[in-house]
Amino acid sequence: MRRSKKFVLVTVLATVVLVGSITGVVLAQNGDDSQPKAGSEALLARVCEVYEENTGVAIDSQVLKDSFAQVQSEMQDEALQTRLQNLVDEGKITQDEADQYKEWWQSRPDVPAGFGFRGHGFPGMGGPRGWGGLCVPQPSE
Repeated sequence: MRRSKKFVLVTVLATVVLVGSITGVVLAQNGDDSQPKAGSEALLARVCEVYEENTGVAIDSQVLKDSFAQVQSEMQDEALQTRLQNLVDEGKITQDEADQYKEWWQSRPDVPAGFGFRGHGFPGMGGPRGWGGLCVPQPSE
């Protein structure tokens, strides 16, 4: 009788955890993305205001936003180049494969990743924020 109570308790606990996890995933995927964008817009506007108060020089928030985007893109390109060079140095891929991958990466369409990743991570590279198994596209014949 004691075993059956433990079994029921474990089953109920596992069900509660599973339902809670599924509910959390669904809510995260259906979340409203407007607040983070509004928050970042407000942050940039406030930074521009504070800079103008401190220096007397006005900064256009759109120029600041574009500058952030440019620097982010440059840093991502640099990180990709460093990672590919490390893979070449470790003998995991050849320099030709690294060049092919970099060419493919730079020619891909500029669309955010879907299916709940919300633009994080690198497709084909081990999931969100991962470099897992680097998938180098093979040239078509």
